[in-house]
Amino acid sequence: MMEDIEFNASNWDLIIDSPGRINIIGEHTDYNHGFVLPTAIDKKIQFKFNKNGSLNTCNIHSNNFNTGFSFELNAIAKSEKQWENYVLGVIYEIQQLSDQLQGFNCVLDGDIPVGSGISSSAALECGLAFGLNELFDLKLSKLTIVELSQRAEHNYVGTKCGIMDQFASVMSKKDHVILLDCQSLDFEYVPIKIEPFKILLLNTNVSHNLASGEYNVRRSQCEAGVKIIKKRYPEVHSLRDVSGTMLNEFKNELSEVIFKRCTYVIEEKERVLNTVAALKKSFLHKLGENMYKTHEGLQNLYEVSCPELDFLVDFSRNYDEVIGARMMGGGFGGCTINIIHQDAVASFIKEVSKAYFDKYKIKLTAFEAMPCGGTSIKTT
Repeated sequence: MMEDIEFNASNWDLIIDSPGRINIIGEHTDYNHGFVLPTAIDKKIQFKFNKNGSLNTCNIHSNNFNTGFSFELNAIAKSEKQWENYVLGVIYEIQQLSDQLQGFNCVLDGDIPVGSGISSSAALECGLAFGLNELFDLKLSKLTIVELSQRAEHNYVGTKCGIMDQFASVMSKKDHVILLDCQSLDFEYVPIKIEPFKILLLNTNVSHNLASGEYNVRRSQCEAGVKIIKKRYPEVHSLRDVSGTMLNEFKNELSEVIFKRCTYVIEEKERVLNTVAALKKSFLHKLGENMYKTHEGLQNLYEVSCPELDFLVDFSRNYDEVIGARMMGGGFGGCTINIIHQDAVASFIKEVSKAYFDKYKIKLTAFEAMPCGGTSIKTT
């Protein structure tokens, strides 16, 4: 595979914007078939596509990382470079559904902070799949694009992610969050009206190397709990089907670690539904209270937080204008999501950035997140 490919195209056939996402609440519940509450945001990867006239040769270049590679459609195989597998995995999955792909060039450029927990990977997968669907008129539905992008991450990248990230990236609606049932894929758009509050993300700018491996460990731990519960309750297929009362029957049969993991997921399932009810009635302080409870669960029961994330959430608790905060994403780094009064954004960023730097000697990155629509063709 070649690197540093030069592109001189001035007139592109197609330009696609594919957004990152936030998740208001419902962390690590998607692969347990629970509920989540995500939305796409105004941070995106932009894809510029050209057909290049060849049958098989494809060229990809990332402006952000000033690197690229080429591959042949008739010889798709995993790469030793992880980021390339996000691309190759999507191509492989499309090829299982269509034989209409031909050679193309694609340039990527984006403003999603990698490793921040706002899912640059799903934006990459979905934007590429969406663009190729349009470029070659593959006639794939939006849901098919979501599902094949998830399979790409499973089969080529090796992260057994749930469907939330890809679903939010493609299916989001401006000024709404999505209540997604990850078992049935039924969903409801819920208006998010939080004025005079804003959504503020604080990026720790750390990414502990436990993240990818521990994600799969958590999934297997939940599945181990389900396997034991299922022996007595055959109707149980995932933690979605387990109540807190039912789980307590197994306290002596599950290891302490697996019991903690299952407890978190079951409690979080209920928090999502509770939060949707609060949003519909504009009970914003209930939203914030639930976010803090989620962080406590992720920190102490699911154990996917880290000192830097905990520091930022604890700092926010002492700031009256912040009504809720938690870590967001897979864990071990990335962002906290904060609901903060609009008048306090600037002063809070200044104070928390100083405190964080004094503690860890790391510069914090802060940015507001505006709920927006999903992956789309750029028309202007």
